[in-house]
Amino acid sequence: MTDPRSTVLIAGAGPTGLVLALWLTRLGVRVRIIDKVAEPGTTSRALAVQARTLEFYSQVGLSKAIVDAAVRVPVINLWARSERAARVPVDTLGKGMSPFPYPLVYPQDAHERFLIQRLDELGVQVERPSELVRFTQTGDCVSAVIKRANGSQEVYEAAYLAGCDGSHSIVRETIGAGFPGGTYSGVFYVADVVGTGPVTNDELHIELDDADFMLVLPMRGVGHLRLIGPAKWDDDRGQRELTFADIGQRVMNNLKLSISTVNWFSTYRVHHRVSSKFRDRRAFLVGDAAHVHSPVGGQGMNTGIADAVNLAWKLAAVLRGDSGESLLATYESERIGFARTLVATTDRIFTFITKRGRLAQFVRTRVVPRIAPFVFRIPRVRRAMFRVVSQTGINYRESALSVGTTGRLRGGDRLPWVELDADSDNFAPLALLKWQVHVYGKPGPGVADACAGLGLSLHEFPWRAEMARVGLQRGALYLIRPDGYIGLADSTCEPQHLRDYVASHVR
Repeated sequence: MTDPRSTVLIAGAGPTGLVLALWLTRLGVRVRIIDKVAEPGTTSRALAVQARTLEFYSQVGLSKAIVDAAVRVPVINLWARSERAARVPVDTLGKGMSPFPYPLVYPQDAHERFLIQRLDELGVQVERPSELVRFTQTGDCVSAVIKRANGSQEVYEAAYLAGCDGSHSIVRETIGAGFPGGTYSGVFYVADVVGTGPVTNDELHIELDDADFMLVLPMRGVGHLRLIGPAKWDDDRGQRELTFADIGQRVMNNLKLSISTVNWFSTYRVHHRVSSKFRDRRAFLVGDAAHVHSPVGGQGMNTGIADAVNLAWKLAAVLRGDSGESLLATYESERIGFARTLVATTDRIFTFITKRGRLAQFVRTRVVPRIAPFVFRIPRVRRAMFRVVSQTGINYRESALSVGTTGRLRGGDRLPWVELDADSDNFAPLALLKWQVHVYGKPGPGVADACAGLGLSLHEFPWRAEMARVGLQRGALYLIRPDGYIGLADSTCEPQHLRDYVASHVR
């Protein structure tokens, strides 16, 4: 029988908690995942699945099913003053940079059901409704009190606790982490509708009105759309509950959109906060428990999933005895900096989008639609935009795990993607979910023996010109982490450098 104190208890079964459970299970770690809600959600605000998330999913065999189920967005249309002002193709925005160079729309409720099914196939069921009431920590375990559906309570001991329990996290509250930030004024809505009009063409539409805005996202099914926008600008919390009828009719008239069916409608407030810490000993904060921000760019759910992947392989390495406890310190150091940058960036953009006043309105409705098509035609701008929105540009260069430089690539960078032929790429070995060595060109003397002695798989890729284009150096050695980031970049391909790194950072 498995010792409970070798398991990871996951509180919260949204996409973040589910992905954490999936990765840990694939890595051979026993998990227990609970959620206080009786059933998975049937409505959702999170819709975008970014390229970096799909790359993580590809490592565990999930990406194809997600891509097949999602809606691929070919074009972003900007509307201003009832006219289509700009049309920006985005279906190949990241061509040559990722196997998934396009944005996808896949609603969170469907996403969760998919992940739950895959977990179930691995023999892991989400326990509902089961609520984490409180917990304490000792030197070698977390002792958690779990409230079951019938009201009884159970004491459960686990090696680690992952708080994936959202913005009102009991885990964050218990570890005494602050949650600085704020809440934007106004109430925003998301509506699932069926309609007719020019915006029901399977493309993404953004209406920028003088006093309003609306985001229109395509869903599967004829005329099926998801609408997002402001329902109420002021901050009067005492008003009656808002309904779809409260949406400004003017913005829908501008889009020439006629609604025949409202499947559901919900409102929410937008927050921007980052926890003061992501870890206290054996308890970790992941996803919305650690950071919340505006929906600009579709970053929220994807950021939580990246948190989960980052934490999963580190927990597994420690629990298997492959690495020391010090490895876990890199979770917070790698993820909290990005969270702070993301919140600051989305805050500035969201403030611009929602800012009222003549100058802001003029820039939104006159300037942006005019310059956007031209800006997006510049290859450098397109690449930069893709790296930011897709999250493929995230790096951990400042991490204690990141060592070395080869040209413009450094330890901590995401391994650049290279397509080898129509059916293969250099990302295929990442499905091993293990540390591994990549050499593009011929490895130096003794590298194969060093890898064999260290228990590392060696992957040699015949040199081709496109490898230099993405920053890889011919004959250099790259030690790749289980999550696809470069740990060691060594231009000398010296076996002793590899041994030294493994002794200091892996074992």
